[in-house]
Amino acid sequence: MQTAMYSALFGALTNEHRMNSIANNLANVNTTGYKRDQLAFQDTFYMYAHDMMMEAASSIRDKKMFPEPTHFARPRIATAVTDFQQAGLKVTGAPFDLAINGEGFFRVTAPDGNQYYTRNGHFRTTAEGLLITEQGFAVQGEGGDITLPPGYRNLVIAENGRVFADGVQVAQIALVVVDEPGNLEKRGNNLFVPRQGAEVNEMDVDYNRSWMAQGFLESANVDPVYEMVNMIETQRQFEAYQKVMQTADALDKESYGKVGRNR
Repeated sequence: MQTAMYSALFGALTNEHRMNSIANNLANVNTTGYKRDQLAFQDTFYMYAHDMMMEAASSIRDKKMFPEPTHFARPRIATAVTDFQQAGLKVTGAPFDLAINGEGFFRVTAPDGNQYYTRNGHFRTTAEGLLITEQGFAVQGEGGDITLPPGYRNLVIAENGRVFADGVQVAQIALVVVDEPGNLEKRGNNLFVPRQGAEVNEMDVDYNRSWMAQGFLESANVDPVYEMVNMIETQRQFEAYQKVMQTADALDKESYGKVGRNR
């Protein structure tokens, strides 16, 4: 019964990871620009040494030298990916709020100099006019940090990222499009960095497919109803694996008792 116990154990642990992912998606349903996580599962198989000997050695005897191949399945997380599908845009009317419609990211720089990608365009300015994120990271333009001039009255950010203060262009917000978004991983606070060992190349922006909208913010691409259905399904699967473990344990105890009495 140990095989059944271990198979059920791995299945339960896998569903625990899935439940954590679903809970994180639901917790960020109102997070600006959040991209939901997805987990995929598959059965992995392992073999004993004798499984590699498939044919009988007829030159020695007519019977097979090894037992029949035995393959054991263990559920595992096959892939954990971020869904970068476009979400809806909500109107805020704030001049520093920006939403990306289409592919791409904003590039921001932390105080320690590390650079990140983000879809969260809820920006503000410091007293010196530096354009920053909610965490205080500097928003990057084509020439580095973006600093707005003092005393301007009207700020307009065009769809291609050009920043105009009182009709004069003062900056160009960088819109970064990467060739393989799947090679990015989350680093908290809605930030992304290239996955270790993965290559991420930046490409030229096609503003017919990707553009910025001033006075808008991108919602999270999380469907609460869909996630709740997944949560119920995961809970039922977890309970089923629990019952398998309980049954396997009961059968083990019964077999031990019978063996003991026979002796």
